Amino acid sequence: MLVVSDTSPILNLAVIGHLDLLRRQFGDVVLPPAVLEELKVDADYPGTVEIRQALEEGWLRMVELQNDQMTRALRRELDDGEAEAIALALELGVETILMDERDGRLIAKAMRLAPIGVLGVLVRAKHEGDVGSLKEALDLLQNNAGFYIGEDLAKTILSEAGE
Repeated sequence: MLVVSDTSPILNLAVIGHLDLLRRQFGDVVLPPAVLEELKVDADYPGTVEIRQALEEGWLRMVELQNDQMTRALRRELDDGEAEAIALALELGVETILMDERDGRLIAKAMRLAPIGVLGVLVRAKHEGDVGSLKEALDLLQNNAGFYIGEDLAKTILSEAGE
């Protein structure tokens, strides 16, 4: 199943050592040029080694947009990565988009895309047995990646996962 990703799910999963979950759950993951630029894969940041490896393996790859009219319209409301990710998903005819930011998710839903964020990926991984402790993964997200998770949301997710 082909999916398009924004920056946050790739970067955050790479930082906590779980980037491979995207390959396991979706197979091929494509990203637009702006997302590749935002990932700063040539720098030495946490997670960049894992991202470079995924790009070399080919299951994570950049795809150029063919028509930038949609992207320009979306940039009025969203940052470059989100705008290009939504435009690429529509261009490729994929249904699922990996995206965490609230505004991007709302616009993606309005355009009949199904957004899944890093938390959704981790919950799915817990149910599939690919993550032993969801609590540990959430702690890593917050402490190592600086990913904000509200206390109520964390409790709900952990409860639903049986932790």
